[in-house]
Amino acid sequence: MKSDRQRSLVAMQEATTIAGYCTAIARTLQASGIDSERIFRSVGVPTHTVNGPMIRLSAATLTRLYRACVEATNNPYFGLSVARHIHISHLHALGYALAASSTLLDFCRRLERHFRLVSQAATVRVIEEGDTIAVRATDIRIEVCGETEDAFVGFLVQTMRLLYKPGFNPLSVAFHRPMPREGDEPYRALLRAPISFSNPATTLTFDRYELMQPLGGACPELAQVNDNIANQYLARLDKSDVVTGVTQKIIELLPSGDCSREKVAEALCVSPATLQVRLAQRGTNFLQIMDDTRRELACNYIQQRTSSVTEIAFLLGFTSTSNFARAFKRWTGSTPTQFRDRQPE
Repeated sequence: MKSDRQRSLVAMQEATTIAGYCTAIARTLQASGIDSERIFRSVGVPTHTVNGPMIRLSAATLTRLYRACVEATNNPYFGLSVARHIHISHLHALGYALAASSTLLDFCRRLERHFRLVSQAATVRVIEEGDTIAVRATDIRIEVCGETEDAFVGFLVQTMRLLYKPGFNPLSVAFHRPMPREGDEPYRALLRAPISFSNPATTLTFDRYELMQPLGGACPELAQVNDNIANQYLARLDKSDVVTGVTQKIIELLPSGDCSREKVAEALCVSPATLQVRLAQRGTNFLQIMDDTRRELACNYIQQRTSSVTEIAFLLGFTSTSNFARAFKRWTGSTPTQFRDRQPE
């Protein structure tokens, strides 16, 4: 029988993070006057890592790298420094999709859907409550080092400011990690919000109105293309994730007009009954995933303005425009034309 510590170590080796972070870590070391190649070699990490979502680091390796960096720089806030050097391209297709989001709420929901491409250590959830919207790291699979948490939170807030406006701030930030002995001043300076530590989950809370404002760099077509790429990588990353696999096959089969549970099961090389059981184990079913996928694609296609409503209905596998219009109104409360007219040019 494995001990709790052994199980934890196994989980840290199995849970991976996109290796694009390494570029930001190397740049942070160099900005501190530290030889990044020496530090990377000391923990067995390649100095020059290809920027690809399938190039991964285990959580255990990333923790060792961060610890070596903190020791070399004598900087207890090294993770916050890394946040300043993370570029959106380090997240590959997901990064480009995030940059093309129509609003910050769209940005957060996209991060929620594809976060496993960034890290398998936890799940990100978008929680809407009245006038506030929270982004929370839940279902924590393993305990990551504080620097990992600092870098991600810092990157998230700074990217949202870049896409929206420099003066944008969260309403509050709750960290799962304990507060460093040296205090919280660097956190308050970077995040410009009330900060707390040692919480059950990392949570950033925002004003709903701010997250609903249109972004100047919005490009639904670019977001859609990169969403599809991210979905393909997710399916490759975790072939056992039946929900991701089903979603990807639905996207592929919808334009054919023959996107049934049987067809998807055949494409995934399982029986329809087995597929139903596996989806039930994940708390969902085929019809729900089909509906959710159609809704997401429909909103993206409508915003793109390059396709007519009739063409979109065909792409989503509806037998008629009227059937699509009824479904769209159920999803959004608006007709497709009304929804499109409200979008910024």
